[in-house]
Amino acid sequence: MNNGEGRRLNGEADDDDDEDDGNGLGRDAWERTYDDERSWESLQEDESGLLRPIDNKSLYHSQYRRRLRTASAVRIQKGLIRYLFLVIDLSKAATEMDFRPSRRAVVVKHVEAFIREFFDQNPLSQIGLVTIKDGVANCLTDLGGSPESHVKALMGKLDCSGDSSIQNALDLVHGYLNQVPSYGHREVLVLYSALSTCDPGDIMETIQTCKKSKIRCSVIGLSAEIFICKYLCQETGGSYSVALDESHFKELILEHAPPPPAIAEFAIANLIKMGFPQRAAESSIAICSCHKEAKAGGGYTCPRCKARICDLPTECRTCGLTLISSPHLARSYHHLFPIVPFDEVSPSLLNDPYLKLPRSCFGCQETLQNAGNKPGPRVSCPKCKQHFCLDCDIYIHESLHNCPGCESARHSKAVAATEE
Repeated sequence: MNNGEGRRLNGEADDDDDEDDGNGLGRDAWERTYDDERSWESLQEDESGLLRPIDNKSLYHSQYRRRLRTASAVRIQKGLIRYLFLVIDLSKAATEMDFRPSRRAVVVKHVEAFIREFFDQNPLSQIGLVTIKDGVANCLTDLGGSPESHVKALMGKLDCSGDSSIQNALDLVHGYLNQVPSYGHREVLVLYSALSTCDPGDIMETIQTCKKSKIRCSVIGLSAEIFICKYLCQETGGSYSVALDESHFKELILEHAPPPPAIAEFAIANLIKMGFPQRAAESSIAICSCHKEAKAGGGYTCPRCKARICDLPTECRTCGLTLISSPHLARSYHHLFPIVPFDEVSPSLLNDPYLKLPRSCFGCQETLQNAGNKPGPRVSCPKCKQHFCLDCDIYIHESLHNCPGCESARHSKAVAATEE
């Protein structure tokens, strides 16, 4: 290689180094990697002063146990039929990159998970989506019980621009929620990225209007605490939180999936007329009352007016009858009679050599022993006294809603009574 080529290659290398320094602000590759991944946050100091990785499984389980104890501290009536509007801030503040890759991307990702979790825990409820940008609130989807339709609309092209307006969003949502039946619980969850609100009028009057209409408003902020958001939540009985990072935001939004406590005015028991429609034949052709177009096969037929509808649960557009299926009603039952929290087995009992503890989880049959054949962390049912691992504890309380030990004991008694 001659000197000219060497100088040219060296010049190209120098240019590349300059570009790297410009993109990384003069930092080495390892510095950028540590800054990006923030790996120091996954370490903690133990009793001897040494650094070790954080046990995320135990940390998650302790947070879950804390939420479970708080939720089951008192027996309260809950609203099982909810009408929730999810307000998403798509102002220019949503393009900020303090949440990776942006606030908008993080919000859309976790809103999709929230919608599915919401309908899993509230099969009789309905959700609507509202977006705010350019100071205007737009209804992305009407109130409905189909998670797929909401997710499909959410995955569309969502541009961010302009300022945000809480008042316009509340006015729009109030117009929709004011028409829902009196037995329905009216809620608004605002995912707010901006640090200000650009309103056309007096927002204090709008807040009082929502309060009179019994609309519970909650806000999850992605930037910093704002007085008007805190005041809105205090007046309407909602909750206000500010997310510290993506995992904290996920935890905050999923806290709104279970039914909240019922407002005193709605705690009065009243009868609700509902219909259980039959599945239409696959070969039949009828005009869908939801989309006002002819559809072949599938769908359901209203038992009162015989109108065709697509999904359940919903409200018949023709006669106004609430339409559900029996599995929806059964899945709402566990909120009325929740399973009691399991007791944590104390370390003194685990280390007692004279006490014989179960070596495997009663639920999944996996071993409860740690390395060195030492007893690991576990919980026990206060009724049947069976031991379960931490994963089964979460699964039983969040998904199964029945204790396998209590159910097997009840089944054994029934079999014994039959044989006698």
